[in-house]
Amino acid sequence: MPGGALQRLPKGDVTTVLAVGSGKGGVGKSSITALLAGELARRGSSVGLLDADITGPSLPKLLGLHGPLSDHGEGIEPARTEGGMKVVSSQFLVEESTTPVIWRGPLVTRLIMQFFGGVNWGTLDYLLLDMPPGTSDVPLTVFQTVPLDGMVFVTTPQELSGLIVKKAMNMARELRIPLLGLVENMGTARCPHCGETFRLYGPSRGPALAQEFDTPFLGELPVDPNLSELADQGRIDTYRSPELTGVTDQLLRSLEEARSRTLTVLRPAGEAPTARAPPSGPPRP
Repeated sequence: MPGGALQRLPKGDVTTVLAVGSGKGGVGKSSITALLAGELARRGSSVGLLDADITGPSLPKLLGLHGPLSDHGEGIEPARTEGGMKVVSSQFLVEESTTPVIWRGPLVTRLIMQFFGGVNWGTLDYLLLDMPPGTSDVPLTVFQTVPLDGMVFVTTPQELSGLIVKKAMNMARELRIPLLGLVENMGTARCPHCGETFRLYGPSRGPALAQEFDTPFLGELPVDPNLSELADQGRIDTYRSPELTGVTDQLLRSLEEARSRTLTVLRPAGEAPTARAPPSGPPRP
């Protein structure tokens, strides 16, 4: 990078690049990244997953994948799920699942850039990035170098979770990353005996938080033992639920609206704004 200035990497044959973040760990960000990817793949889209949480990778376990990765001369070959999704993760670079990646920030950010630009992703409709917690050098590098089309944020009803996700949302906004919406996770559970739904962490705060940032509330996902079981089995991408369908529908609408706003061209004073025709092709439902 001449002069040390960060430059955005080319998209290649990837149509839509989305990041999923939360600002803090433990809210189910990686699970929701994998769930959204699985739902998009079921709808006929070609999907890739980039595990940008280098020091705390979760996607290989959730998707039942193992390394090592290979390179046949056209870039790193990603691992593939049974459903055909392409995945790269730092977990594939170590021999044991419990081996830590003990790297300083510059090495971590360099690996993320290698995962984006040095992987043979092929043609993808969607590439989803599972972002690491925090608002420091790694997210900053992603925001400045990866050509993101937008970002989804994950929180829980707890006030602390909302406080931290606000930091991540403010960071994305300051760096001009489109805010595509907010998902509230683990807000409700169903009693296995009486079937009554109850709130684990108190009242929902997601809609108010989304309104504060003028971004869509994509919906909420409940605590579901079936989801936990599939995650432990490495088959989280096969999970289905009406709530997940609704969240994905809302995300695709938000993405289309964000693209429409981006494509709007302001005319000289006195003329009404017009919009360019969007490019053909994905996103596909």
